Amino acid sequence: MKARHKRIIFVAIAIVGVAVAAALALSALQSNIAYFFSPTQVLAGEAPKGKVFRLGGMVVEGSMARKPGELTVSFAVTDTAKSVTVSYTGILPDLFGEGQGVVTRGKLGSDGVFYAEEVLAKHDESYMPPEVQDAVDKAQKMGVTKPAASGGNY
Repeated sequence: MKARHKRIIFVAIAIVGVAVAAALALSALQSNIAYFFSPTQVLAGEAPKGKVFRLGGMVVEGSMARKPGELTVSFAVTDTAKSVTVSYTGILPDLFGEGQGVVTRGKLGSDGVFYAEEVLAKHDESYMPPEVQDAVDKAQKMGVTKPAASGGNY
């Protein structure tokens, strides 16, 4: 085999190797992506069924309910237009509270309840996650300014 043929084979193998590595990296990234949806988008059916996504908004005042002696808590998240009930089993962040901004990650159940695997609360008094702020701004542009009174599919 001539040196020229060896170089061509080496370059071809290198290109195939880079393509395989890129395909594996893209596949791994695709499976870890969690898109953000507002309660209005979730209730409109835009959120993927059976797949993990992020849901964000404000925790509705008076919507938190916890069974005594259990770690499962339910609360409603609103974008001031619609609200979705969230169920989470675990310890909530210290800054979590009613009337505060929150982003949750999980799946939407067939019963319309969002089952969160993770709950993230805002980190100071003036901060609101950008996705939550955008969802609230969009809902307010539609002319809705008052959050729903309780959780559920409204």
